[in-house]
Amino acid sequence: MTQAVVLLALTVTALALASWRVSHRLKPLLAAPASARGDRMGQRLTYLLPEIGLHRRLRRLRLSGTIHVLVFVSFFVLLTAILQAYAKVLWPTLGRSDVLAVLQDVFAVAMLIGVGLALYNRLVIRPERFVGSNKRDALVVLALIATIVVAMELEFAFQQLSGAPGLPYHPVASLLAEALAPIVNSPKSAKAFEAFFYWLHIAAILGFLVYLPGSKHFHMFVGIPNLIFRNLGPRGRLPDGDLSATTASGIDALPWKGMLDLYSCTECGRCQAVCPAYAAGLPLSPKSLIMDLRDHLVDRATGDAAGEATLADSVIAADTLWSCTTCFACMEACPLHIEHVPKIVDMRRDLVNEGALPPSLQNTLTSVQRYGNSFKKPARQRPKWTKQLDFEIPDAQEEAVEFLWFVGDYASYHPLVVKRTQAIAGLLQRAGVSFGILYEREKNSGNDIRRIGEEGLFQELAEENAAAIAQCRFRKIVTTDPHSLNALTNEYGAFGLKAEVLHYTELLDRLMRSGALSFESNGRGRIVTYHDPCYLGRYNARYEAPRNIIHALGYELQDMRRCRENSFCCGAGGGRIFMEDESTRERPSENRIREALEIEGVEHFVVTCPKDIVMYSAAVETLGVGGRIAVKEISELFACEDGLDRSERSTAAGPALAGEPA
Repeated sequence: MTQAVVLLALTVTALALASWRVSHRLKPLLAAPASARGDRMGQRLTYLLPEIGLHRRLRRLRLSGTIHVLVFVSFFVLLTAILQAYAKVLWPTLGRSDVLAVLQDVFAVAMLIGVGLALYNRLVIRPERFVGSNKRDALVVLALIATIVVAMELEFAFQQLSGAPGLPYHPVASLLAEALAPIVNSPKSAKAFEAFFYWLHIAAILGFLVYLPGSKHFHMFVGIPNLIFRNLGPRGRLPDGDLSATTASGIDALPWKGMLDLYSCTECGRCQAVCPAYAAGLPLSPKSLIMDLRDHLVDRATGDAAGEATLADSVIAADTLWSCTTCFACMEACPLHIEHVPKIVDMRRDLVNEGALPPSLQNTLTSVQRYGNSFKKPARQRPKWTKQLDFEIPDAQEEAVEFLWFVGDYASYHPLVVKRTQAIAGLLQRAGVSFGILYEREKNSGNDIRRIGEEGLFQELAEENAAAIAQCRFRKIVTTDPHSLNALTNEYGAFGLKAEVLHYTELLDRLMRSGALSFESNGRGRIVTYHDPCYLGRYNARYEAPRNIIHALGYELQDMRRCRENSFCCGAGGGRIFMEDESTRERPSENRIREALEIEGVEHFVVTCPKDIVMYSAAVETLGVGGRIAVKEISELFACEDGLDRSERSTAAGPALAGEPA
């Protein structure tokens, strides 16, 4: 009876302390602005099976995935041992199962293997992605887990040595009992050891319960809800900015789902490991950003944070925010679907509203506002590239066409890209495609403008482009620019645009398959690699058309280590192409070219984004590897010969990162 009272008293105390600690964390969520995440609950719930049950994202890293599977599965089996420990005192007549006893022993060993591998990974291998994580917290949690399991097995072993009748069969505990038998003088001493390890088991369980709410392992409680309430909308659709906001926002303005994100972070560093800004030595770590926001949220909840501190340039440094390329790699890698990019863009919006942005970005925004493009060129020069064609492209506002071609700034103005734009136009003309353009009425799509944080200018651009498109007669839109594709597909719906939008490679692929576009398989087994642009691949899941074209033309395509949804960003997105590069290690584009050169015999680095042409041409020139690899826009592969010759490659690369993109 005394044991039962002590057990209940300890449990109630631990639960009260844990609840008190949890309440501090949940209090801000209850007062937070709403998040519209309650729709499609069936889809949200069914997603849990592959994501949690099969560890789909976690298994992308083999060792870490194995560790998590061992610990995760073992945890649920060993919950029965915890219930059994309580029943031992509160309901001693409860029967026991040999099958359950064997399972408990097997998964106790599995749990300890998982803990051992985790310690090896953290203390010996020490992946760079753990840099910045709370090492002490991780070690405390692993120590508590190991204590729970070891104490349980020692309790079972000494229970067997005590000679108690009717015990279930514990194979591991039996081996331990044989090893420990020499130190046990009598059944009475065995009972004393059993009692000690029983209470150590209970103490470790309750200690873990109390410690958990202040640990990164709080994700055990909030991780599943965070997965359930993940974003089901298009990846490329940013939440609307508040144009009426007159003051910079603090942590209290974060919607409850945003706060849930912060508590869900396990500090695993997968986001950090794939971040191009972090790899380049820029001050952004997506992991540290989330951790800093979480710590600030906790401090505000407990009254430790003074005043109503804003987030941008206070909790998170402005340089950190401007480092982001908005490539979505962090969100793709995160096992718990934490939404880093929307938070970064929201804080950028505050900086823009306060005029606290780099001069190069301010110049870009001024240019776009005044001219409708980032090149400080008059609108009448946008269709200048068409003058060198031997055919006339219809004005889609004056003549009905099948495809409206939204060309984009870089494809219209940048001298390194224009010749590729003309080549694409020639392919479409050769295939007999009915297409037209907006001429000077086209403006910057606003995709990168929005991600810089200039919400008002984005909306102006979107409204004007949508209005111009509405005056045209066409069936579908095609664009050469993945950034424009993202805006037109995912964000222009709010401005009345409902048309299907194709990337030009999708149209070329269809034309080749139908026989409308004749071609020769002139690749002759030459080895090429292909770079998946972030806004075509990771944002919009369009991976196959470029690969189909490359294969059809006879080239041997070998993907780089990081490809498809795991592709590595060129470094241009989120307005970075308009900024001075301050990388302390290596530019993302140069990192990517080095990766391509790991492929033996590779000749061409194939791209399908105008910004990629600029970024990677500059990287090849900077690295001095023009004799080993050539950047090829995919339309160039249709030519029988190399297209650009070697001398042209070495001189064609223009400035990639200097503030003005012209």
